[in-house]
Amino acid sequence: MKLLKQIFDFYLNSSIHVALSCYALVRITFHVFHIQYDEPMALFVFFGTIVGYNFVKYDALVRVKKNPIGTQLKIIAVLSFISVVLVGYYFFHLKRITQIVSVGIFAITALYTLPFFPNRRNARNWAGVKIYIVALCWVGATLVLPLINAEIPFTTDFFIKCIQRFILVFVLILVFEILDLANDDPHLQTVPQTIGVKKTKLLGFSLLIPFWFLEIFVSTFNMHDAIINLIMVIMLMLFIAFANTNRSKYYTSFWVEAVPVFWWLMVVFLK
Repeated sequence: MKLLKQIFDFYLNSSIHVALSCYALVRITFHVFHIQYDEPMALFVFFGTIVGYNFVKYDALVRVKKNPIGTQLKIIAVLSFISVVLVGYYFFHLKRITQIVSVGIFAITALYTLPFFPNRRNARNWAGVKIYIVALCWVGATLVLPLINAEIPFTTDFFIKCIQRFILVFVLILVFEILDLANDDPHLQTVPQTIGVKKTKLLGFSLLIPFWFLEIFVSTFNMHDAIINLIMVIMLMLFIAFANTNRSKYYTSFWVEAVPVFWWLMVVFLK
């Protein structure tokens, strides 16, 4: 049992789980815009997420705090190196414009982690900014890049889906911020720190309403996808309703982050 827990913790700590969520959102993008499965694009995002998230999570731990590197962290470093190699491999299978935009997304990730400006902390520590940067990066990686690589024109549907995807990620992060309220630096000015847990939950509920109704305005609207989206909205509302600072870390790091995976599985199996 202890070994299984260690494997499960490694799966979460090494960012494989969050990478799977990003991969699922890319597959949903393929589904919504009727794009044939693009393996280089999907795996570029998957391995890029592992690299990006591990860089964000462990850079300060190793570079700034200089903490001793344990066995698990060494294995994560090896996994991250392999992922970097695979990201490079798939990068050269993407179209030139996709490569350029992906470099821009990486630059935002680097800005989020590294203190580029003199006497300033990194963007991750800028008051009230974190949630918007993360949401924009997810929209860019899981929606904008696949469409650019497939040479899909930016129609009204594209902008509607961008708004929906931003709302989805924003709401997912709200749940994380509620659970992290007791541990977050007060200077971060996260949403729960600014308006309180109750109003944060109300904000999450209220954002999910336009998230679903925007689906009606998509030119390819179909009741099947609308029902699946409604199931996902209800699922998210339950996660928001039951979120509190006493919840286990697995509540967010596994269950909440798995929402995009559940969404993708519903799209695949509820035909």
